[in-house]
Amino acid sequence: MRLKSLLGLALILCLGQVQAQEYPGYVELKPFTTNFGQVQSGPLRFVKAEVTLQVAENGSRLDVDKHLPHIRNELVFLFLEQGERDLSTIESQSLLAQKALNSVQRLLIEETGAPQVSDLFFTSLVAQ
Repeated sequence: MRLKSLLGLALILCLGQVQAQEYPGYVELKPFTTNFGQVQSGPLRFVKAEVTLQVAENGSRLDVDKHLPHIRNELVFLFLEQGERDLSTIESQSLLAQKALNSVQRLLIEETGAPQVSDLFFTSLVAQ
């Protein structure tokens, strides 16, 4: 009887670890380095951004991974559209993160039928 209890407990612990591994909550994208702003009317400006996506609890990491090139493309074009004011304050950077999240979710809804990600974080954002 005691052996059965120990085996049952071991099985429960193993299942708990498997379930925890099934939800890989974050996807780190390769860093972005691109120019931004009106290149023709002023000095060349660059932004370097490190972006992490949070996979939704009901989202699919596989679907996110499958569409990473398309996601990167969307984010590069979003960064290119920004002006100096769009990157100069914490508030404007938070707004940019929300725009980026909306863009990624819209893309994933078009491609997979669901937003797949619940949040987007700038783990580093430098504009020069």
